[in-house]
Amino acid sequence: MEYEILGGSFPIVECTLKAGESMITQSGSMAYMDPTITMETSSNGGFGKVVGRLFTKENLFQNIYTSTKDGSKIAFGTCVPGSILAIKLTGGNSIICQKSAFLASYGNVELSTFFNKKIGVGLFGGEGFIMQKITGEGTVFIEIDGSYKEFVLEANQQMILSTGYLVSMDETCQIDVQTVKGLKNIFLGGEGIFNTVITGPGKVTLQTMPLAKLANSIYPFLPIPTSSSKTGNDAVDAATSIFKLINKK
Repeated sequence: MEYEILGGSFPIVECTLKAGESMITQSGSMAYMDPTITMETSSNGGFGKVVGRLFTKENLFQNIYTSTKDGSKIAFGTCVPGSILAIKLTGGNSIICQKSAFLASYGNVELSTFFNKKIGVGLFGGEGFIMQKITGEGTVFIEIDGSYKEFVLEANQQMILSTGYLVSMDETCQIDVQTVKGLKNIFLGGEGIFNTVITGPGKVTLQTMPLAKLANSIYPFLPIPTSSSKTGNDAVDAATSIFKLINKK
């Protein structure tokens, strides 16, 4: 499989497959494909995997696309403006991702559920108790809100980030939360009460524009509907779409 990420802030990843090669994706993510590619919808792991995807707010079923001819092309698109990051997994290694990050994969890649065991992380860490765990041998494409920056942490090296900015981390990293120090900082600093703390070793990927922050930035500029407003107002529809996307995350 060869791939190219196209489209700037509204990206797609275009993949070129050989005969017999397959890719797995979330239902609804395919943008276009050659007629020499076949599709099969599957639970991809049985009832247990379906339940796990329910918790991570992924679609319950996945689509498997298989090429019947060398050079067949298929493309997958994101659901929000942002970026697509290709991550190479080797030796059965795992990464932990934010909910709904998984876009598509090639090779022997397995998507499962990761439970945050620390109550503080689940309640205040911004990602909730449940995240995605992606394991295997192959290439996985993940969706990112905005742009991204990668960091490599040494053993016991820490990084503090605002909630919602974590995209993914190696399974060797640890996630925790800490309280912002000082009442003035909490009430006047505008950064909330808690920050997320990532401890190495491992690679950490951050995003620049979490969807919730984008929606909060746009919301004050949307007109407030009145009783006289007609149904189907474009601004109201836009606001509804934004908050549906937040709920998906």
